[in-house]
Amino acid sequence: MEPIYTKNYLITDGMCDRFCRLKLSQLLTIGQEVAGKHSELLDLSYDFLASRGLFWAVTRHRVEITRLPTIGETIRVETWPMPPTKVAFPRSILAYDEAGKEIFRSISLWVLMDLEKRSMIVPGKSGIALPGTLRGNELTAPGSLAYHLMGSRESRRVRYTDLDRNGHMNNTRYLEWVDDLLPSDFHRDHSPKAFTVCYLNESREGDTLLLSWDLDESLRVEAERAEGETFHRVFAVKIEY
Repeated sequence: MEPIYTKNYLITDGMCDRFCRLKLSQLLTIGQEVAGKHSELLDLSYDFLASRGLFWAVTRHRVEITRLPTIGETIRVETWPMPPTKVAFPRSILAYDEAGKEIFRSISLWVLMDLEKRSMIVPGKSGIALPGTLRGNELTAPGSLAYHLMGSRESRRVRYTDLDRNGHMNNTRYLEWVDDLLPSDFHRDHSPKAFTVCYLNESREGDTLLLSWDLDESLRVEAERAEGETFHRVFAVKIEY
């Protein structure tokens, strides 16, 4: 199997916001889909891993955007797994427009989780071998986002349509929640240049998350889940405009 997987995507109306630009959540969906398809071709499909009591989970994303594609464009997306680290399987993505110009790139960190215990299994103890490629144009793996409790706050409950087949809130939905924090006028005048997402804990149906955020040169968002008097970080986001 080739170490680099390529797929074309037609950007449709349902993938875009009211200003005809690809939603950040859909950008992550594209990344998730090409990573999943490539994993299948590498004999590491969801069903294969599930038969061994495992599943893939993403822990961090870093995306840098030259421009967001718009309705009607066809983009070409390339993805490849990088050599595993002690704890994660990094994966790179590059996307190009029809003229061959780069429009966005990303790096994501994936881990293997125990399907029943919901605990992480390090690559060296997983029994899973994934070949890694370095092309020299990969982004640096993102670090953590330091915790900040910020000024604006609201609560939101995890619903049925937020869930994926692992039974937790899908990572792509986090960016929709984040986009919903700001009004249309802001989105009309600001297009993201880059963003980082850290996925810190699972969120299940019925969970209520406290979202806090601040906006200056970037948008910072924290999401926490309460358990009694204790709060657990669920995800953190930084979007640069």
